[in-house]
Amino acid sequence: MNAKLSNPISGKSSLLFFLSFILGSLQIYAFQPSAKAFNEYKGEVVNERTGRPISSAYLSLNNSNISTITNADGVFSLKVPEDMTEATVTISVLGFQSKTLPLDYFKPENTRIELSETMEELTEVSLYKATNPRLLVQDMLDKKDENYLSDQSIMTSFYRETIKKGWSNVSLSEAVVKIHKSSYKDSKKDLVSLYKARKSTDYDKLDTLALKLRGGPFNTLYLDMMKYTEYVLRQGMMDSYDFSFDEPAKINDRYTYVVNFRERDESDPWYYGKLFIDAETSTLVKADYNLNVDNRNAAQEMFVKKKPNGAKVYPTELNYQVDYAQNNGKWHFAYGKAQMDYVVNWKRKIFNSKYKINSEMVVTDWQPYSEEEFKMNQELIRPNIVMVDDVSGFYDSQFWGNNNIIEPEKSIQNAIDKIKRKMD
Repeated sequence: MNAKLSNPISGKSSLLFFLSFILGSLQIYAFQPSAKAFNEYKGEVVNERTGRPISSAYLSLNNSNISTITNADGVFSLKVPEDMTEATVTISVLGFQSKTLPLDYFKPENTRIELSETMEELTEVSLYKATNPRLLVQDMLDKKDENYLSDQSIMTSFYRETIKKGWSNVSLSEAVVKIHKSSYKDSKKDLVSLYKARKSTDYDKLDTLALKLRGGPFNTLYLDMMKYTEYVLRQGMMDSYDFSFDEPAKINDRYTYVVNFRERDESDPWYYGKLFIDAETSTLVKADYNLNVDNRNAAQEMFVKKKPNGAKVYPTELNYQVDYAQNNGKWHFAYGKAQMDYVVNWKRKIFNSKYKINSEMVVTDWQPYSEEEFKMNQELIRPNIVMVDDVSGFYDSQFWGNNNIIEPEKSIQNAIDKIKRKMD
């Protein structure tokens, strides 16, 4: 999975996803979490003006490292230790004013949180008057060691991977993972161990193929631009991008520059997107970007590693998102999301098959690194892992215990309900 920096394409293929269309097996080891007493609060975050759900809203338990995020339906579940009854929760998301609420505002079910849209006009007077977007991005990279976690940590994260064929979910994978997050000053790769996992795949709907996504949790972890700068905005590639300012924004009540970036060389798959950079500290706090894959042959060669004879397989759309959170003045990876659309064209079939692959991971807790504790529990997984089948967890309502997770979206929940009915 290492990038060859002399070849920009190898960097892209190392960062992103590999598909395999051949059946295989891989054993996953997992250790069980210890049970702790907690209270669970469920609800939704909505737009105060329209009542529409707000996705990817970040809920952070203040004076702790506990957090979670809303799903596409604006729904959340937040698990809090019983001894933290006096805590407060901050809810924040791009384009809305942040809100801090006492924990006693939350209910076991049906908590409704309304956020107001950010109406303030963000003029140049409000910001710190950066005039050159390229120099701003360079300053962002130069201040990485200053702005991001300099100590090792152990992060608890929830990972979900779904594969849809048309409108039907055909594969569901979920896991709680432990990440040994090395310092942002260090070139060492992060280590990952599975804490608990479950998966179900309906192979009958996969064109008799076992579509496997290699990488598992690493696929979203490697979206951490500031840890893995060699993949997208590597220092030697700054001259390969065009940069321009977009309208500024506010995230978590902080002013941010919005910088558009776009690769100049469009002969191969190429990156473009937006960087959200904190105006005061030049910290990257969010990025939304894409990989253009109009060149089908190059895209197929880059991403599809195995496929059956008589089929053409290629990606048609690749979208990525990464968010960072702040703790004690230092920033760290908080959320990563990737959405990929694929087409399978069969030689003797009139209609092709369209697949949508979603992968996301949210950091729900983190602690200072303890070598003894991590070594005692670790069963490390490889960066090319393929999640294997283990459907038992889907009919266990207490499967995740006290771990914070991303609530399933409606379509995913429907698929899980079907799995449960099959088990009965």
